Amino acid sequence: MSIDPSVPAVAAGLIGGYAVARYTGRRELGGVALAAAGVVAGRSWLQRGPAVTAGLSAAYLGAFGVSHPLAKKLGAWPSVLTVTAAATGLTAAVTSQR
Repeated sequence: MSIDPSVPAVAAGLIGGYAVARYTGRRELGGVALAAAGVVAGRSWLQRGPAVTAGLSAAYLGAFGVSHPLAKKLGAWPSVLTVTAAATGLTAAVTSQR
């Protein structure tokens, strides 16, 4: 079983985007990292059709959005890791189906 390239792209976008923003102090650079990984993942999703692309894009952006209020309860890194696990798990499950 091979892993779709969008799975590590989702993880890299969410974790990398946060890390870039945190350690550079520039939120917009984190957004660039998040967007770039989203484009990489989206190109893979497009091959599976518009419904998959829309659903996984919504999950990716939703994970980013949910991480902010979740960080108030769990802390920043635990929040990012939690939403990353959920988004990558969903992506892996959807893209493993042929």
